[in-house]
Formats: sequence, structure tokens, C-alpha cells
Amino acid sequence: MNYLLLFMAVAVGYVVALAFRSKQPKQMSIFLAFSGAFLLSMTINELLPEVFEMPTERIGIFIMVGILLQIILEFFSKGAEHGHVHIHLTHKQFPWLLFISLSIHALLEGFPISEKNDILVGIIIHKIPVAIILALFFMNAKYSKAITLSFLLLFALMTPLGNLLANQISYLQQYHTEITAVVIGIFLHVSTTILYESSKDHKFNMAKLLIIVLGFSIAYFV
Repeated sequence: MNYLLLFMAVAVGYVVALAFRSKQPKQMSIFLAFSGAFLLSMTINELLPEVFEMPTERIGIFIMVGILLQIILEFFSKGAEHGHVHIHLTHKQFPWLLFISLSIHALLEGFPISEKNDILVGIIIHKIPVAIILALFFMNAKYSKAITLSFLLLFALMTPLGNLLANQISYLQQYHTEITAVVIGIFLHVSTTILYESSKDHKFNMAKLLIIVLGFSIAYFV
């Protein structure tokens, strides 16, 4: 069921993008702000407590590794993880750098998902606007439908694959806490960047402030 929900999050994003076609919905910045606040709250409330069985200084190291890794990935994805795709291509070939960077991000997202936490909900809320942005990017860039669907299909499979690997490979299970700490760093960077970039000129208006507080509150009570 978890795998299906993760896959459907990307499918929902594609359907929404089809409904708006090449025009990005005006409410996207609100949705992004909500998803960023929700993911940040879920990360702090669900994942951080899990990793405190490690020595405190080691937790910080792996979290910082996650932040640095996400910065490196965004060098190639151009910010697609937090709702922006700034790639200009003249040849409509499969965007491998974008795919590889997003796939690494999505694969790692799947590792901390377990029955012990509810981070699955936060990842789903995060994936939907990202899928919308990606689908709209492909449509606006006039990519073929085959490339668009292939990209989104493979992207949708990455997080379930990450969770499957985490559950089936004993070697990865031995380092579950360390990997989770890395993912915390990734989520912290992505969610805070979303909150920072979701407002025009980086200024929060009352609507954005309320939606962020709502995202924090709902995530806390999930």
C-alpha cells in the first residue's frame, strides 16, 4: 500500500499538470509553502527522535552530510526538488542529469519510511507539487509525451525502490540510523528552501504565514 501511495503521488501531480497544461496554477506557491512546512514539521517530529540513539556529535555529522549532498544534487537538478526547474535545453533528449539527481534524492527518501513513523505522509505531500512542476516543465519545453511519461514513471518508482532496498538488504539495515540522519539533512534543506522561495521577494504575506502555520499544525497532529 505504501508503494502504491508513493507512486500515486506522482500520478496525481501529472494529472493536475494536464488539467492546467502549460500554465502553472496560481495556488502553486501556497501548495509549495504548505508542503515545505508539512515536510519540515514531519522531519523534526518523526525522524529526529529516531536518530538520537546515536552519539549526538555523529548525528550532526550525518545531518550535515545530507545537507551538503542535497546542495550537490541541486547543482544538477537546478532546484526541481523544491519547485523550480531552471534548465534550458535546445535538444529535446532525455534529461539524464536531472533524472539522476532527482532519482538519488527520491531513492533516499524511501529509506526512513517505516511503521515506526508517519514520514510517508510528508513525502507524499512533498512529491505532488514536485511532480506538477516537473510535468509542466516537460510540457512547456515541448518534450514528447513518451519522454515525459518515461521520466515521471521512473521517478515515481525511485522512492518505493529505496524503501524496498532498506527493508530487504541487511547491510543497509545495519546503517539505518546513519542513512536516516542523512535524509533528515536532505529534508531540512529542501523544506526550508521551499519556505524561503515560496514568497515573492522572500517576504511572507499573511496568507503564506497562515498556510505555513497550518502545515506545521496538521503535521504535528498526524
